[in-house]
Amino acid sequence: MLVHLFEYLKQHYDLPGAGLFKFISFRAGVALLLSLLISLVIGRRVIEWLRTLQIGETIRDLGLAGQNSKAGTPTMGGIIIVAATLIPCLLMARLDNVYILIMLFSTVWMFAIGFLDDYIKVFKKDKEGLKGKFKIMGQVGLGLIVGVTMLMNDEVVVRLDAEVAARNGYVITDTIFVKDPLKPGIYTEMVYAKAHITNVPFFKNNELDYSKILPFLGDNARDLSSILFVIMSIIVITAVSNGANLTDGLDGQLAGVSAIVCVALGILAYVSGNSVAADFLHILYIPNSSEMVIFSACLLGGCIGFLWYNVFPARVFMGDTGSLTLGGIIAAMAIILRKELLIPLLCGVFLVENMSVIMQVWWFKRTKRKFGVGKRLFLMAPLHHHYQKKGLHEVTIAVRFWIVQILLAVATIITLKIR
Repeated sequence: MLVHLFEYLKQHYDLPGAGLFKFISFRAGVALLLSLLISLVIGRRVIEWLRTLQIGETIRDLGLAGQNSKAGTPTMGGIIIVAATLIPCLLMARLDNVYILIMLFSTVWMFAIGFLDDYIKVFKKDKEGLKGKFKIMGQVGLGLIVGVTMLMNDEVVVRLDAEVAARNGYVITDTIFVKDPLKPGIYTEMVYAKAHITNVPFFKNNELDYSKILPFLGDNARDLSSILFVIMSIIVITAVSNGANLTDGLDGQLAGVSAIVCVALGILAYVSGNSVAADFLHILYIPNSSEMVIFSACLLGGCIGFLWYNVFPARVFMGDTGSLTLGGIIAAMAIILRKELLIPLLCGVFLVENMSVIMQVWWFKRTKRKFGVGKRLFLMAPLHHHYQKKGLHEVTIAVRFWIVQILLAVATIITLKIR
């Protein structure tokens, strides 16, 4: 909103300093500060408001150390993160950018699902919350909307070599000539094209065409690759949002992990949306995706500000209002930046938490069917509860999960040079 205002003031009144708003780095820095300040300022008031409404967490007795002391702690604190993300984004990002619009929609969509789930738990006194099938329907719906928008919107393009685009039959929207940094005076014909391409390591130029996954379909592979992309979008959003939900089991754990993922996504957004950086790294240049740096900064500030109140001993829990929203946002950002196939590495903590539950249930059912008595792989699932059962303090577990996530984030960024 402000960027459009200051562009107008610069153009018509030559207002000093208005030109700063054209720089991504400036707007991202301001957005980060605003987000952090908003979360810190409104956090206390939101917590008091939740206490007034008696919106407290109901604790099931799982035999975990310090568990009973959390009873009555205000939940639905994800409102803090969402407010601290949306307000700075509306102020500092370009609202005519399709990627920002997708992220704003994804945030509100997942927030609505999480809020409804918490509302049913807290106000309707139903511990199950929103029925699982309705959560899945909401996640699938968002994946469908994001995937179809990426396919249909004319602004969603990537820059490719003209010969590559023509050879693969991509829909070309514009043609440009780019100066070769290694050959002075030489220009290469490039095009903006709609292509079902994503970034993945160990492939030439880190690029994978979805149609290459379906070679057995022959000429139909190109047409069906769009369906595969939408299916992948649905899987990623569903898996990551559920993984984030499972990870939110210890004070500060999910907010800290999500903040680290935000930093990695912000870096990926910057290099993907900067033509010089993209050419240097030989990765896909995605026009206008640099605005995602702004959104990453907003979410980062929201997560860090929420940590102020959520670290042990937590004064507020984010609830599904926050956890489902965080997972949905991260998944949507990865899809927009064509990094959805890097999710298992970037969101490895979410993946492990998810898999620990799946493996626990599978092993229990298998051993019960075979021996008549169900056995467990872990002392308790998700995985962080396993370590709690082993006697580790939740602060130790949460911080170690942060450290592991830092390693995964760095490894994800390094893959940009692996081909």
